[in-house]
Formats: sequence, structure tokens, C-alpha cells
Amino acid sequence: MGFGDRLRSPLLFGARGLCSLSPKLPELEGRPIRVRFQPDLHVCRGKLRSGGSLGRAVHAATFVRQREIVLDAALAGDASELFRILLHELHHFAWCRQGNPARRSYEELLRSELEGGVPGELGWSAELAKQHLTDEDRRRRTRRWREYVCESFCDTGAWIRTRPKRHEEHTLPSARRILRLRWFERNRLSGPLSV
Repeated sequence: MGFGDRLRSPLLFGARGLCSLSPKLPELEGRPIRVRFQPDLHVCRGKLRSGGSLGRAVHAATFVRQREIVLDAALAGDASELFRILLHELHHFAWCRQGNPARRSYEELLRSELEGGVPGELGWSAELAKQHLTDEDRRRRTRRWREYVCESFCDTGAWIRTRPKRHEEHTLPSARRILRLRWFERNRLSGPLSV
């Protein structure tokens, strides 16, 4: 049985190193997604760049409309981190498949955390976005707020599917982790992933 046979929608890998992760990935439902590596990924002025040092270094980028994930080549040397980052990126597709009621419900969960002064997150991308939020962002549901909500959803989804004992990026208190896990279960996001 090939990798594509196990999934309703195969990931189209542009690198052999990813195929070893296939038994660990959740079942995916949806159209194919191309996955490839590029060295030294950076985001500069809203564009993904490979090589050089301009902009902010990133581990990966997802292009939902093009159905493509680009991973930094350095991840190929660390299977557990590669797996975590790939799961995060796959959750970007899952976020787009959620209806407005589910997305608003997740927003409310995060709003209650922020209003309660809950520190931490379940990944650096959400943590960084959270640090730059203002009260006005939250009230007006600005782009910055919506991007934070999406990053939090993706980091939480990756955490749920990996659940390592410890990771330096997992700073959200345990009680809040459990509430997020329950939200994912209520919204049927802990089984096959609709991408």
C-alpha cells in the first residue's frame, strides 16, 4: 500500500524525507496538497524568500489557495520538529474549512483567555502574534486579531496531535490546554482532518 492509498487526499511530497512521517499523520480528507522544502526561509514585506537573511526567519509557509506547504530544509534533520510544523501547516487548511460559527466559537475561547489574563500559547507563531495584540484589535476583530486566532488554532491542533511531554513553545497553563482540547473534540477536529 502506497502513501497516497492510505489517505483520501495524498500529500504530494517534493522531498523523500517526508514519506517517513506518513504513518504518523492523521487521515486527511480533501484535495491534494503539495509539500516541498526550500533552504533558509524568510518572510520579507509579506513575501516568502529562500536564502539570504532579509526579513524574519520562518520554519514554513502555507499557501491555501495554491494548496501548497513550503518547509524550511533545516527541518529535514529533526523528525519530531518537522512533524509538529507540518501538522501546524495542515491545520491552516482545516481552519479555512471551518464554518463561521466554529471560528467565532474559537475566538470566544481565546477572548476569555485574554480577558482572564491567561499567559502563554501552544506555539511560537501564536505567542508572537499574541504579544502584538491590543485591546482594540480584539474589540474590532482586526486582521491582526484574526491572524492570531488562526495561528492559535493551528498551534493547538498540532499540540493535540503530538502531545509531547515537554516543549519549550508550550507555555499555556494545563487547565487552558484541557479547555482547548475539549473545544477541538466538540468540533470533531481530533479525528480525520478535513483539509
